[in-house]
Amino acid sequence: MCIPSETLNTEALFTDETENFRFPAEPENGDEVSFLFRTLRDNADLVYFIEEGSGSETAMDKIRSDELFDYYEHRQVVGAETVFYTFRIDKGTDRWYYDRLGPCKETLPAHYFRVVPGFSVPYWAKGAVMYQIFVDRFRNGDAGNDVTDREYIYIGKPVTHVKDWKEYPEPVDVGRFYGGDLKGIWEKLDYLKTLGVDVLYLNPIFVSPSNHKYDCQDYDHIDPHYGVIVKDGGEAVPPGEADNRSASKYMIRTTEKENLEASDLFFARFVEEVHKRGMKVILDGVFNHCGSFHKWLDGERIYEMSGNYEPGAYVSPDSPYHSFFKFSDGQGWPYNNTYDGWWGHLTLPKLNYEDSPALYEDVLCIARKWVSAPYYADGWRLDVAADLGYSSKYNHSFWREFRKAVKEANPEALILAEHYGDPSAWLKGDQWDTVMNYDAFMEPVSWFLTGMEKHSDESNSALFGDGEQFFKSMKEHMSRMTTGSLYAAMNELSNHDHSRFLTRTNKKVGRSSALGPEAASEGVHYGIFREAVMIQMTWPGAPTIYYGDEAGVCGFTDPDSRRTYPWGSEDFELIEFHRYMTALHHRLPALRLGSFKQLLAEKHLISYGRFCGESICAIAVNHCQGEREVEIPVWQLGVKDGDTMTRHMFTYEKGYNAGEVTYEAKDGVVRIWMPETSSVLLSVDKI
Repeated sequence: MCIPSETLNTEALFTDETENFRFPAEPENGDEVSFLFRTLRDNADLVYFIEEGSGSETAMDKIRSDELFDYYEHRQVVGAETVFYTFRIDKGTDRWYYDRLGPCKETLPAHYFRVVPGFSVPYWAKGAVMYQIFVDRFRNGDAGNDVTDREYIYIGKPVTHVKDWKEYPEPVDVGRFYGGDLKGIWEKLDYLKTLGVDVLYLNPIFVSPSNHKYDCQDYDHIDPHYGVIVKDGGEAVPPGEADNRSASKYMIRTTEKENLEASDLFFARFVEEVHKRGMKVILDGVFNHCGSFHKWLDGERIYEMSGNYEPGAYVSPDSPYHSFFKFSDGQGWPYNNTYDGWWGHLTLPKLNYEDSPALYEDVLCIARKWVSAPYYADGWRLDVAADLGYSSKYNHSFWREFRKAVKEANPEALILAEHYGDPSAWLKGDQWDTVMNYDAFMEPVSWFLTGMEKHSDESNSALFGDGEQFFKSMKEHMSRMTTGSLYAAMNELSNHDHSRFLTRTNKKVGRSSALGPEAASEGVHYGIFREAVMIQMTWPGAPTIYYGDEAGVCGFTDPDSRRTYPWGSEDFELIEFHRYMTALHHRLPALRLGSFKQLLAEKHLISYGRFCGESICAIAVNHCQGEREVEIPVWQLGVKDGDTMTRHMFTYEKGYNAGEVTYEAKDGVVRIWMPETSSVLLSVDKI
């Protein structure tokens, strides 16, 4: 352990935006906020609180000391405006700054800490264990609502019902249905509870013609193919027909009020059952575009044929929904297909908010509806949220109003957006709560552990095992979120748009269409996968399991990653490992809400700590092709010499060990022998 000297010990310097070092962490306008900063004991002359814009540098008061550290405090009443701040630490002629990236000789405003008064992310989402379900592929609970062969035509082909649950997805898979539904999830809620799940994130469940349902047909109702079909009948599309004029069965199933209302009611009961088990439900909202089947457009004339709906904008220029879409001037009606499609896809009509106050109000009503009685969903995941609208200015304006509508209906609802790149413009307290954490989790973990990008489309040996680059990338992207947003961010290893992480461990570049689906499970490395789960369950954020990952499901990128859950052939050892890890995540307070500190960054080695009050955890991952003794500098977390740390989980190439082993801190470190491809979780907690 480093001791006081003539120079500043930068490894001891620490602060962050958690309640450990800022209280309240998410203040309201008018609150007095306490800012704490930590230095090595008797190692600093002065510590300054620097507020950007005000020009003020306020000397902080040393308020207490312990065996290892001194703690300095600054108190300040915050107003309505965001406060950007950093710290300066002086010792003799040695001067350092401290911002969200850590100690530095020069700091940039982009890396300053920030207080956003009034911005509070729902507490239940911070560190929650989430579970993503692609509904058609999870479990078939009701065979009576299955899509039938030739029920309708989708993108020029008749849809099919896949009879063999274990059959691989095909390269063009959007019109193939396995029969998964809400009842199937309901039947496995107890399994999900024992897995340690806090939140279910469901891929879209509203009426839609595809198996992924990102081309919505009716936002107002749950798809009866996922809910309940009480009125059936009609005919399938005859062979040889290429459109849906004869799709009477599909028309009855998806437009008749009895089916829609019964499915909505079933969903309300489903959410009630989820809530009874102490879990929550997040819905997928696709509001940038809808589908060509949508009743507002009626590009397949399903609603025109039913005779019970207003004409769609494709059908008639007098449609009440005409302004919902942007048409070119080259073609008239009826059946005008010159509307603007998202990325040019006519199956995905772009919604024209700027020119349609009616559309704007309808979508806000939908946003309120599903988080209110009788449904009580707990939040929205927003698909391609940064693309909504035709300008950046309008995009931000819309999400501000969306937030107001949702939070007025349900103040505890979470607003979580799909986003790649810098999300900071949307995370200022007036739009989204948080994001799917690609840049500050999925990608750095994938590069470090596998050398593969998230689609398995390329590899990069330079990033493989580079501990310094791992932390550099993580911290840079983490700094673009408030801590409240970061701790609720969806930390996924896999999802419906990317390859399964277990498949990435075989380092095969390519897709199912070229390599064949069998190649996805060839040469996979379970030791690497367990390392990934170790990081996932101990990193700041909401660890999110993609259905079936816990059971050993493999798959290249979309659509191969959308394989069915392997009921009856699960990897039970892997499931049990996930249960151990979620249990530790829940039982060790530091892993859910604790501060985060980098400890070691070497070639094929990383170590970091989480700490919160008396709960202190240290994690190490030895990813090299050989064993080594690792000295974890736990003094930086507040562990004193003579303190005992307990090993709660140890993973290695062939398995894992949850047996408790104790280590004594000596000279500021815990020394642990780690074999190749291993990881360890230590804690001072008694659990």
